[in-house]
Amino acid sequence: MGLRVTLVAAARSSSLLAERFDDDRPLDEAGWYEVQQAAPALLPLGAADLRYCSPTQRSRATGTALGYAPLAQPALRECDMGRWRGLTLAEVAALEPAAVDAWLADARSAPHGGEPLLGFISRIGGWLDTRPADDVSVVAVAEPSVVRAALVYALRAAPATYWSVDVRPLSTVTLIGRPGAWHLHLDAPALR
Repeated sequence: MGLRVTLVAAARSSSLLAERFDDDRPLDEAGWYEVQQAAPALLPLGAADLRYCSPTQRSRATGTALGYAPLAQPALRECDMGRWRGLTLAEVAALEPAAVDAWLADARSAPHGGEPLLGFISRIGGWLDTRPADDVSVVAVAEPSVVRAALVYALRAAPATYWSVDVRPLSTVTLIGRPGAWHLHLDAPALR
């Protein structure tokens, strides 16, 4: 079987338009409601051999609400956005339009003084590649940005692909394989 890593995107902590860089707000009311609605489908993932989460409040709360009792993993933290932390993209674009353009165009740039996108993707990939490799199942609740980075890494896609991946709250994706050899696994709906 090999290693099976299922990533669960954390429930929301704000509306999409109010999302802020490297934000650590707790789940909002809508997020709690969505966790309750999704729980019947997501609870079975808690049977995984290993259960992890990003260190953010909303990832920990999502994992706990689903009964996973996850262990926070510092390596699964969001991208360090430096001086942009806590700001929305619109706010940063108004203050530093050229810096935003450079950041979006070059995965090695970090005009915010934090972590470049390429470094973030590599860090998340390093976490994936250091999981136990033989017949182990893992579930990890993580920020949508972390799930995006994991997919880009696992599929060996160009870093710019990161901007084309949309990860919705409480969505799941499974990666199967071993360090350096990952495959995306999509489950078919249960048929009756």
